[in-house]
Amino acid sequence: MAVDAAASVEIRGALVRLRRSTGLPVAFGGLLDSGRRQMRISELNGTATESLSRLAVTAGNGLGGKAVTLARPCAVTDYSASRQITHEYDAAVAVEGLRSVVAVPVVVRRRVRGVLYGALRTAQPLGDRTLTAAVAAARDVEQALVVREEVRALLAAARPEPAPNEEGAALEQVREAHAALRALAPRIADPALRSELLEACALLTAERPAAGVTLAPRELDVLACVAAGSTNAVAAERLGLGVETVKGYLRSAMRKLGAHTRGEAVVAARRAGLLP
Repeated sequence: MAVDAAASVEIRGALVRLRRSTGLPVAFGGLLDSGRRQMRISELNGTATESLSRLAVTAGNGLGGKAVTLARPCAVTDYSASRQITHEYDAAVAVEGLRSVVAVPVVVRRRVRGVLYGALRTAQPLGDRTLTAAVAAARDVEQALVVREEVRALLAAARPEPAPNEEGAALEQVREAHAALRALAPRIADPALRSELLEACALLTAERPAAGVTLAPRELDVLACVAAGSTNAVAAERLGLGVETVKGYLRSAMRKLGAHTRGEAVVAARRAGLLP
């Protein structure tokens, strides 16, 4: 249920961006019901009526249902007159006065999770710019959902209920999850989502950072990789940095921590509450 709530928030934001980038007067969308081949329109932006609110769209039916079945964008120039789709939802569409409509599926790990729509109240081609923007909005939702799911999976893996003889292995999982989260964060374009990920990452450290001990984000990223057993080359690949850049960050971190070796730096960072 939490994932669905997160998806709804992402769809809502994507509809705002879609209208802003294209000038479309209407955008709406929703999620597929869990375990069913039915999508429910839950998010409306720019609509004049409630005719589309909570409308259940079955896979294969109408424009959105076609997009769900094909897992690709679909568009019509005049919804009610189109021969490319079935017409189970004509009444709701007509009440809102929609004519030209595009529907783009949100596909996460090859599974359709929702659909975004953009629409005009006139019958005219939407154009490549509009279609490209609609696809980009759907991709934003997809990326955000993938990141959220990866974070949840990492945290779940990092917080098992170990038997006494499994505590060492569990701690290593925590450290690997921490390093993976730190490596993932810089690739996230959305500042709010990146901040949320780093907050989740911070939950894996055992203590609050000690006063007076401060590492730059990239120094901590590198040290987290090193703590998880990565060589400089592997850390560079994970973080999208050059090997010499990684060495530079590591030297700087060692200097701040008063360490002479990589191992000493990791130990000092853990004592300072910077690493799990």
